[in-house]
Amino acid sequence: MIESILASAQVSSDLTLVNALLTILISFALGAIISFTYMKTQPMYNQSFTLTMIVLPAIIAVIILLIGSNIARAFSLAGAFSIIRFRSAPGDPKDIAFVLFTMAAGLACGVGSFGYAVLFTIALCLLMFFLKAINFGAKRSSQKMLKVTIPENLGYEEAFDEIFKTFKIDYELRKVRTTELGSLYELVYLVTIDHLTNQKEFLDAVRCRNGNLDITLTMSPTASEY
Repeated sequence: MIESILASAQVSSDLTLVNALLTILISFALGAIISFTYMKTQPMYNQSFTLTMIVLPAIIAVIILLIGSNIARAFSLAGAFSIIRFRSAPGDPKDIAFVLFTMAAGLACGVGSFGYAVLFTIALCLLMFFLKAINFGAKRSSQKMLKVTIPENLGYEEAFDEIFKTFKIDYELRKVRTTELGSLYELVYLVTIDHLTNQKEFLDAVRCRNGNLDITLTMSPTASEY
C-alpha cells in the first residue's frame, strides 16, 4: 500500500539542462534587482546581506527544481535542512521582508512561473522606491536622551524649563547624580524633539545656561541608559 502511494505521488519530471540554466539565470537577475533596490532604499546596509539576496533566489529555485513533485525527495530535503542552525542577531523588519521577497522570487522561478516572478519583482521594487520617496512611516518627532552637567549653585529642578518651552520640547527628568566630588550635577532628560527643531540652537541655549559644561545628546537611546 505504501509503495502504491509513493508511486502515485511520483510524477515524471520534465527538468532539462536548458530549463535549469534559464531558471538559475532569471533567479540571479531578479536577485540582483532586489539587492539593488535594497541598497537604494536603505541608508545603511551590510555588503554580505546584499550579496546574499542575489544568491538566495537561485538557491530556492534550485531546491524547487530538485524536489519537483516527488514527496519522498521533499521529505528528505526537509530533514536535511532541519539540521542547519542559523545563529545571528534578529534583523531589522525591513531586512526580513527583503529576505521573504527574494525567497518568493526564487519559488516563482523554481515552479516555472517566470512571467509572474518578473512582474512580482518589478512591482514590489517600484513600491519600495515609492515608499522611500514619500518617506512613508517617518516619525515627526523622536525621543532622545540629553545629559547636562550643571554647577552646584544652579537649581536643577527648573534649570532648563524656559529653554524647553521656547523650543517646544517635551521632557522628563530621569536621573540626577553628583560628579567631581559633589561640585557638579549631571542631569539626564528624556526629551521628545520635533524634526523641525534646530538641535544646534537648542544645544547652544542649554550650553549658555549651564556655563559651557559637558552636554551629550544621544540620538537613539536604549532603556538601560536612562
